[in-house]
Amino acid sequence: MFSVTILLLEMLFTVRGTGAQSVTQPDDHISVSEGAPLELRCIYSYSGTPTLFWYVQYPSQGPQLLLKYYSGNTRVKGIKDFEAEFKKNETSFHLRKSSAHWSDSAEYFCALSDT
Repeated sequence: MFSVTILLLEMLFTVRGTGAQSVTQPDDHISVSEGAPLELRCIYSYSGTPTLFWYVQYPSQGPQLLLKYYSGNTRVKGIKDFEAEFKKNETSFHLRKSSAHWSDSAEYFCALSDT
């Protein structure tokens, strides 16, 4: 059985307007067993409805977009069976996958923008 190692880094896109805007990923590193469910937490601070992103960066590669939320359906499906749910009342946008695979070992970035 393999262990999936996930590194989490936060990213903040430039946000126009007043007030403080930020994203926080409470976990800097998690390990899960292959086949186990995976959840990467992202908490944001923004007074309106932001556009939220999850990026992944595999070893020796540049970041790539996993998924994004901008309006409408609060549950967003991304590549490689990842999904996230926008919860405005909890100010969260957690990334989930029902079954982690060793190839998911990478760095993951939560980001926000007002555009």
